[in-house]
Amino acid sequence: MSLRAASRVLKDRRTKNLTRRLKPGDIALIHHADLDTTAARALIESNISAVVNASRSISGRYPNRGPLLLLEAGIVQIDDLGEDAFESIPDGALVALDPARGTITLPDGAVIQGSTLSSELIQQQMKDAHANLSTELDHFARNTLEYLDNEKGLLFDPVEVPGLRTKFAGRHVMIVVRGEGYKDDLALLHDYLRDTRPILLAVDGGADALIEARLTPDVILGDMDSVSDDALRCGAELIVHGYHGSKASGGKSGAPGMERIKELGLEAQVLYSPGTSEDVAMLLADELEATLIVAVGTHFSLEEFLDKGRKGMASTFLTRLRIGSKLVDAKGIARLSRGQRPRLRELALIVFAASTPIIAVTVLSPVGQNLLEIIRVWMHVHLHIG
Repeated sequence: MSLRAASRVLKDRRTKNLTRRLKPGDIALIHHADLDTTAARALIESNISAVVNASRSISGRYPNRGPLLLLEAGIVQIDDLGEDAFESIPDGALVALDPARGTITLPDGAVIQGSTLSSELIQQQMKDAHANLSTELDHFARNTLEYLDNEKGLLFDPVEVPGLRTKFAGRHVMIVVRGEGYKDDLALLHDYLRDTRPILLAVDGGADALIEARLTPDVILGDMDSVSDDALRCGAELIVHGYHGSKASGGKSGAPGMERIKELGLEAQVLYSPGTSEDVAMLLADELEATLIVAVGTHFSLEEFLDKGRKGMASTFLTRLRIGSKLVDAKGIARLSRGQRPRLRELALIVFAASTPIIAVTVLSPVGQNLLEIIRVWMHVHLHIG
């Protein structure tokens, strides 16, 4: 690796905001400790040339896979620049990277030192993080138990749902979160979507995921911080997730997402509830008497929770306990769809395909030709008499 030609660098402390501005060939300057897989995939899809991180992409807290995905995609990574470097690099400036030395040269000639993430370094950092996983799991379990008392209302209390035009009762609802594997999940559900036509309930950026798949959400619910303006204007009913200030909600209160809705000149309703927005979406569908809830891209593994910065999973545990067998994973639905009985049109095509060789053999054989001649003469005589 050697000094690269100068490229434009764009920066943002929130990676998901930055990916909206990136163009192919850009350098992404992020401030993202423990880079998660969802953020890494968004960066890869932006076709950037390099990622420069002011924080440590793998802190050692747990084995996050984001840097490994970037490495596999051939994207250069310079890590751990620090806060001062993040502030000093101008947004939109042309900078030159030297991956061999882990440096960034600014337009004024100043050189900032970082650390290039090689395959060997990432593997070693992942190994060290694995060794710390048991400690992290212990903290996670303790926090989950602590938050259970704060969020136990999710299990027993009715959800004060807003009045919606979309009717959920007696229907399937597909909840889409822009999480790990959401694209694969949506691709697997083609037959299910065509045959069942479920209500499409998007959680924040899940609305953009649906639109990318040429589907239109019926309802969008969330903090409204990771969904595009175009998606919010798609005609879906909007529900802002509101919080009551508590330890379980991180001390947040109110519904900050309403500010953005008003700025766009749109209308939305507020649903106050503890827990994550995807948990609240499931509770909403259950309270409105959906018969089945299909989850796309939702989070449930320990790595996914740690990727999202969650310190516990109390709300998710209680939500799934409450709605029980009504909730199924998208992959399970896809398997069921593939295993269902074929429709009449499909049966007809199968019968035709299977009978084609028989018809061909009959027509080409001497016996078959004699039979066809008898049928032809019989039809000629009877039609002539008629």
